[in-house]
Amino acid sequence: MNKTTRRSFLKSTSAVSSGLLILPSLYSFSANNKLNFAVIGVGGRGRANWSKVQNENIVAMCDVDDKRAADGYKMYPKARKFKDFRVMFDKMHNEIDAVIISTPDHTHFAATMAAMELGKHVYVEKPLAHNIWELRTLKKAAKYYGIVSQMGNQGHTTDGIRSIKEWYDAGVLGEVKEVHAWIGGFNFKPGHYWTKPESFPPPKDPIPSHLDWDLWLGPSKYRDFNNAYAPKSWRGFYDFGNGQLGDWACHTLDGPFWALDLGMPKSVKVRIPNPMTKNSFVSDQSVVTYNFEKRKKKPPVTLKWYEGGIKPSILEELGVNKMKKYSTHGMIMVGEKNTLITGGRPNNPRLLMPDSDWNEFLKNAPEKIIPRIKDETPVEEWVDAIKNDTLPLSNFEYGASLTEMALLGCLAQRFNADIDYNSKKMKITNRPDVNAFIKEPIREGWSYGENLLSK
Repeated sequence: MNKTTRRSFLKSTSAVSSGLLILPSLYSFSANNKLNFAVIGVGGRGRANWSKVQNENIVAMCDVDDKRAADGYKMYPKARKFKDFRVMFDKMHNEIDAVIISTPDHTHFAATMAAMELGKHVYVEKPLAHNIWELRTLKKAAKYYGIVSQMGNQGHTTDGIRSIKEWYDAGVLGEVKEVHAWIGGFNFKPGHYWTKPESFPPPKDPIPSHLDWDLWLGPSKYRDFNNAYAPKSWRGFYDFGNGQLGDWACHTLDGPFWALDLGMPKSVKVRIPNPMTKNSFVSDQSVVTYNFEKRKKKPPVTLKWYEGGIKPSILEELGVNKMKKYSTHGMIMVGEKNTLITGGRPNNPRLLMPDSDWNEFLKNAPEKIIPRIKDETPVEEWVDAIKNDTLPLSNFEYGASLTEMALLGCLAQRFNADIDYNSKKMKITNRPDVNAFIKEPIREGWSYGENLLSK
């Protein structure tokens, strides 16, 4: 497999051909081969990400929650501390090479665009953005500004997902027309990832002294603070997250999306037993069916997502229901020759066959032609790509498309609506009311990239 360089990737874009490319600042680390990092989102998932660059220079840290950021601040006392990333970039843009963003979904776009407009390389937690317009804009902006980008869906750097693609490309599965993915039930309880408020709209709670609530809201419309919003359970509110599908699709559906080259679905259908759409809050169960058309020589594919503890009937047919490791979440690609299964992440795939046959297959598995990552971490792949003028495999070109596919299903869930999608026009053709959420309203002071898609 030929290595894709950032330079060769950018040559195909209008940005380069029109002379609009703004090169990132690469000079600050040339003397000692160390990059200067800014971190936006220090606590929680942020720590898992910035802990991978401790051999580099962390020069700035930004978080709206002093309590969750406290441990990170103690570890890097010399790093300058900020609550507002806009202020951080105003004061320190000349000292920063790359930015790690690990904030709630609704603030990914603004922080990422602010960094890219300054020519900074960017790593962003999955899902890449909160709506489809943001995704399309980020995809174009990464090329336009000439930066090295990475979406942090950890499974994409594993040996497992790269094996999935190699096996499929080698014909091990045969044609795949059917994919199933499932995840366990919601655990709604206070202080957990899925906290349901006492009522809708949520009542007003005192704002914690350590939290800047206005900055936490970022581009979203202002509303009173409630303990169910932050710090963990924002994923249950469609204004901030996109539920289980938005949270997990970039893991669980990554393998089939990449291997089968699925692209965008023609339609998405949804079944929700107990909808909560009027409250813009996730429902406790749903089944989402994506319908993909034929892609060149690849046949049409039906992909079904089951959440809230609902499981596909095919699990019993295949005997998977007896395999405890897949009881909570997993994914199956049904091939005409062989069927492949993974857990919630694509790191440990196997073929559904007797153990003896499986062991024999592994001895003679297709050649590993896709480069492997030493520690199988997306941060490592991204840092190496910056230093070697290459692109990670989950760069924004790929990551935005994977996330767009996922968010179409989230829109169907949000409005309990079957939708038909015209990808070229970025339009839902049968439900004009849902199109209003392809690009969501933005609070004053938080707009970025408004004219980029037209260039």
